[in-house]
Amino acid sequence: MALLPAYSEKRKMRILLLCNRVPWPPSSGGPIATVNIIKGFQQLGHNLHLLCLNPKKSFVSKEETPDIFKDLDSYRAVYIDTDIEAFGALYNLLFSKESYHISRFHSKAFSGKLIYVLQNFTFDIIQLEGLHISIYLPLIRQYSKAKIVLRAHNVEYLIWERLASAEKNPLKKWYVSLLAERLKKYEVEVLNKFDAIVPITNYDAETFKELGCKIPIHVSPTGLNLDEYQIDKSATEFPSVFHLGALDWMPNLQAIEWFLAEVWPKIHAQMPNLKFYIAGRHMPNSIKMLQVAGVEVVGEVEDAKAFMNSKSIMIVPLLSGSGMRIKIIEGMALAKTIVSTSIGAEGIAVDHEKNILIADDANSFAEAVLRCVRDRSFSERLGENARKLIEEKYSNLSLVKALSGFYQRL
Repeated sequence: MALLPAYSEKRKMRILLLCNRVPWPPSSGGPIATVNIIKGFQQLGHNLHLLCLNPKKSFVSKEETPDIFKDLDSYRAVYIDTDIEAFGALYNLLFSKESYHISRFHSKAFSGKLIYVLQNFTFDIIQLEGLHISIYLPLIRQYSKAKIVLRAHNVEYLIWERLASAEKNPLKKWYVSLLAERLKKYEVEVLNKFDAIVPITNYDAETFKELGCKIPIHVSPTGLNLDEYQIDKSATEFPSVFHLGALDWMPNLQAIEWFLAEVWPKIHAQMPNLKFYIAGRHMPNSIKMLQVAGVEVVGEVEDAKAFMNSKSIMIVPLLSGSGMRIKIIEGMALAKTIVSTSIGAEGIAVDHEKNILIADDANSFAEAVLRCVRDRSFSERLGENARKLIEEKYSNLSLVKALSGFYQRL
């Protein structure tokens, strides 16, 4: 059996990244994952081009474009309105069998810009950042001979399937289940049309195989540049509990609502002076206007790392979702004590009671938080071990080098 050639740093590739949003600012999981892989490819000297949809909801102007994009071989962004509209959703429900999640990302303007890029540049690899951008796959095949790779941030249908299973409203449960079913159908149909898939977790890789994936798979977790994560305990409020995450992502909102209704009352009853801080972008009014004893709604923070450094116990009470929670590895890099559900920690090489606490029901989640509050040395030991885990397994450059080697062999 012939051995595959080893990765060579002298072999530079021409890579086009396609994104369903401009990955800036890097304040949530998707943008962090994309920005870090850009940094890794740049460190390795690859010729890198970036073409993005620029949705209304997360629009990034030219003035906001960071220096890291200016150093690319080319960068382009095309405006699109992907907001969910009642009429569009109803029309899709009644007169179409397509996935509304995917069809919303079709843009004639983006198609034209993509054709221009493919006609004017030659690529070795075209990497699609997420399933939603795969709607342009036939167009890419028509205009390019590059290897096309799906970097799967999640198994998309799983998010909605899990949301549906936890939904109590019968009508909403039926509708979300339908969305999950259509998304799964699309995901399965497109799976083998790429040249390779790069999932972020082993769990997702196994799921893709179960769905019938026959093409090459390379698992590449999101890594961090550890010099960007400086631990500062001088201003840490201990004890304190916090959650940091975008609340326009339904699994995060569902998680916070569950924690507030089922878990926080149990904690507050025993620790009435303990504070729970909720921070993140795109907060709905139901959270903004919250009046709950011991709960402080912070909203969007200017510096996520400084905010995390200022608090002690991070909660990730996800009941749905897929992929890898980047905020957990960021918290670990800052030596935070983390309490999460199994779904929240899915895909990360954690060890319960060594570098994280895992709890899947309200009573055990409350007890886990209280244990950390009452035993500071145990809490800090979890955080120290968490930092060691990130140093050992989640170095961004090492992970991107391994991905580059896979691309070269591909």
